[in-house]
Amino acid sequence: MILIVTEPKDPHANLVEAKLRQRGASICRFDWSDFPRTASLSVEFRGGRKHVWLKRGGERIDLAACTAGWLRRPGKPLSSERIPDALLRHYAEEECFHLVQDTWNALDLPLLPGPIPAIRHADNKQLQLQLATALGLEIPPTLITSDPDEFLEFYRQHEGQLIDKFPSTVMAASQRTGGSLMRFTQAVNTRDVGYARRLRHSPMLFQAQIPKRFELRITVVGDQVLAAEIHSQATRRTQLDWRHYDWGHTPYRVHRLPDAIRRACLELVSRLGLRFGAIDMIVTPDDRYVFLEINPNGQWLWIEDETGLPIAESICDTLLNPAGHSPTPLPHVPLEACP
Repeated sequence: MILIVTEPKDPHANLVEAKLRQRGASICRFDWSDFPRTASLSVEFRGGRKHVWLKRGGERIDLAACTAGWLRRPGKPLSSERIPDALLRHYAEEECFHLVQDTWNALDLPLLPGPIPAIRHADNKQLQLQLATALGLEIPPTLITSDPDEFLEFYRQHEGQLIDKFPSTVMAASQRTGGSLMRFTQAVNTRDVGYARRLRHSPMLFQAQIPKRFELRITVVGDQVLAAEIHSQATRRTQLDWRHYDWGHTPYRVHRLPDAIRRACLELVSRLGLRFGAIDMIVTPDDRYVFLEINPNGQWLWIEDETGLPIAESICDTLLNPAGHSPTPLPHVPLEACP
């Protein structure tokens, strides 16, 4: 049995689950937000064995008997509304959250993308850049700072050709909407220079602007490396950050990586203690590969839809045969699509 931990309306998990069932696999799908309202969890050590009992809707499943697990995008546990005190309800939810995370981390089975500490460790942008450099990958000149003077000197060194972004994955809660605030990559301008003193209140990450021929989203799954070109320079909307998405105007193509870059991607994911990673790179007009960052649990379904890359099949391969699987063949790529 394969354990999939995610929310109910997750199209990535829906596709993989359907493919796994077509291959004859049995699936246990569990969303942490069901616990403890409609599901219970018990961890039992007895007779030298460990059992992790998940009970819901009349079924009792031993999660310790699963053969592999995939942590996709679960919700947070929700305690009973019968707890009248908000502080006590928050305490109960935090205890439940700790239990489900500790249970995931302690499962003695192959985990995708990995244990939660490894996922959080991999979110460290400084560590990502260090590892990429150690593996021989080029990175943009980078400054992470809360010092206005350091920023201004960096700005002068690169003649104002900088971008900025948040130095971490922390999301600020919006009091107005109740959701999270996110910020796209932006070009540094003279107004930012004028307000440089505000850096003293919160750090930012600055990088020299790298000329782009196109960008790459490289999805590593187990021993598979699946690369897609994102031709972000084809439309003004996506030139600085392809996450602005200009569907119908941004070409996507399969990309064949040089062997050295492919090996570096595999090694980067491995050194981070993961079995999955979504890597972003730039390919420059003179064909240099420049590493930007890695998302340890990044989205990939739109890349598969746009290019036909068999990412879902590779995830199935890895979950069904964690020790090593036969590669899923890449789709045919016309020569003109390769650099």
